[in-house]
Amino acid sequence: MSLFLDAATTVAADPHLHVLAADVVPNYTPKLPDEVNTPVKTILAWTAGLGLAGAVLGGLVAWALVAIGHNTERAALAARGKQGVLWSLIGAGGIGVTSSLVLAFYNMAA
Repeated sequence: MSLFLDAATTVAADPHLHVLAADVVPNYTPKLPDEVNTPVKTILAWTAGLGLAGAVLGGLVAWALVAIGHNTERAALAARGKQGVLWSLIGAGGIGVTSSLVLAFYNMAA
């Protein structure tokens, strides 16, 4: 193992190694072409918007089930409506977080 450390120390101390490694990475900024960038952003925005709209619609339907269940004294229907409200909130939160992360990582490359 000491031979490996001696070799690594010799290579690290070599002044020519640093000169050669200085220009390895070019001055390049990654950018997506506009033909790809605009439609992908539109698709991501529409997907997030439709997902959140579906979660809101699911929440409204669930609240309607709660109202109908309580007014007609059907406890099971009201309980299913309350579960629907909870799951629509969880779904909306998941869609919001996921779409924000996807757009944030996507915009890092743009």
